[in-house]
Amino acid sequence: MTQISNQCCGDLQHVLSPQLFKALCDRTRLSILVRLAERCEEMTVSEVASCCPINISVVSRHLATLRDAGIVESAKRGKEVYYSVRAAALVRTLREIADAIERCCLTDSDQSDQEEEP
Repeated sequence: MTQISNQCCGDLQHVLSPQLFKALCDRTRLSILVRLAERCEEMTVSEVASCCPINISVVSRHLATLRDAGIVESAKRGKEVYYSVRAAALVRTLREIADAIERCCLTDSDQSDQEEEP
């Protein structure tokens, strides 16, 4: 990764996670995330898999990628694994990224443009 010379951009390097963006860059994983978010409750792998025309084992691997990135969490009960969105953590991470970009990249004229928008 290239070293950023602007001191305020150090925060940006800290909050940008390749693992997060890798997890979010796949269309199927986004569909899985949307499915989980729409339900707002835990779902089994087979319930999640109903959103996607792919094998359940592939859905499990996608869920593992989302879990490893901190986007979803899992809980095993008996033979079933239940997944849910870590909504508060995801919102906090995305907000931290937006705040870091704002601190690093917005100029005074950009900020005054934002204040004028409805």
